[in-house]
Amino acid sequence: MENSFSIDALLPAEMAHRAETLGIKKAEMNLTTMFILLVLAGAFIALGGMLATIAVAGGSTLPYSINRLLAGLTFCLGLILVVIGGAELFTGNNLVVIAWAGGKVSTRALLRNWLVVYAGNFVGAISTAFLMYLTRQYTFNNGAVGTAALSLAQHKVNLDFVQATVLGMMCNALVCLAVWLTYSARTTTDKIAAIIFPITAFVAAGFEHSIANMYFLPLALFIKGLDSDFARNTNLDLSRLSWDKFIINNLLPVTIGNIIGGGIMVAAVYWFIYLRPIPEK
Repeated sequence: MENSFSIDALLPAEMAHRAETLGIKKAEMNLTTMFILLVLAGAFIALGGMLATIAVAGGSTLPYSINRLLAGLTFCLGLILVVIGGAELFTGNNLVVIAWAGGKVSTRALLRNWLVVYAGNFVGAISTAFLMYLTRQYTFNNGAVGTAALSLAQHKVNLDFVQATVLGMMCNALVCLAVWLTYSARTTTDKIAAIIFPITAFVAAGFEHSIANMYFLPLALFIKGLDSDFARNTNLDLSRLSWDKFIINNLLPVTIGNIIGGGIMVAAVYWFIYLRPIPEK
């Protein structure tokens, strides 16, 4: 019997059908199973954030572009763990719009998926942030790791609403493109290769990822609130770094931007190109 297996990458039209099928499965997933996968995804993205923070901890000694590229390359760990290890990430699940646009997933099921995924990712990310605080890793390298974490969080809460929204749009356009590219993959190596460049690009460019920020900002807030001596010794102006600013100034606009970037700029566009009904002539 002839073996029909192929190692060739799937073509974009085939990727669209694969994305639609996966979107249906995600929307119908058992809540208990899904929630565990959600917590894992938040933790995985947090681990990518942890590694990226270490990479930029010595940033003052490196050219800006090299520093940002290192941050991007190391942050790839998060999405690699999500995609290869198996987990459900809010930003990636914005691609469920492909199944929704074709009527295969209801609006209620779509919103249910997003809300549950978002909550589970939050639990995983903030729990990892607290665990990392307890490790006191932020004191490593004479406090450079913690200073980098606080400086990054300070920058994020000082973004204005429109800026944070657009940064979120651009971020999730790249994240969803990375996930979209993995739909063409036949092997684990293919998937990792597909992830690296889009994710490195969004981090290097300074775009905003809502789930990553559920790690970056709480970690800084834990350091500021629970180790005030350390925070004070960094000589950073942390007056605007607070839980309400984290939610209002960053998480809210970035989440809106992420939905637009992933759901409209990627998912809706590819649905329109490959899956929309075309009347017969």
